Amino acid sequence: MFVAIITGSESDLKTMEVTVNNLEKFEIPYKVSILSAHRCTEEVLKYIKELETIGCEVIIAAAGKAAHLPGVIASNTSIPVIGVPIATSDLGGMDSLLSIVQMPNGIPVATVAIGTAGAANAAILALKILGVKYPIYRKKAEEHREGIKNDAIAKNNIIMDCGFRNYMKKYC
Repeated sequence: MFVAIITGSESDLKTMEVTVNNLEKFEIPYKVSILSAHRCTEEVLKYIKELETIGCEVIIAAAGKAAHLPGVIASNTSIPVIGVPIATSDLGGMDSLLSIVQMPNGIPVATVAIGTAGAANAAILALKILGVKYPIYRKKAEEHREGIKNDAIAKNNIIMDCGFRNYMKKYC
């Protein structure tokens, strides 16, 4: 069992490092590859078929600009696909987001936010998908959710105790 991370180009790896960090934190095995839907379509299709036979259970596909990679992958496999729109210098990633999220009926791609927030959430969504089948990952997802809840409550308690101005001086 593992999660495949596929990026459209080497420049996407900086963003996807957040995904890798989270998968490692949750102890989820992963494989990373760089395969462009436009530059090497046949290799993408071959790799997807390979993933179906070697235990891949979730694919996280990141792409910028035209961002066809997640859709190409989703249209050629039954493995769940999470699309991560990469921020671009042209349109800030809106081009990537719209290319990934606007899939035709019947070919879903679970699309997360643009950039590193989306990259982080892709790993958490993969964790939750795996949690349906594997109790250990369900437990890790619950612990993660509880941890972020406790962090938010702790910050609220601090600001309530010391006031806005003191909070900003002490923590910002």
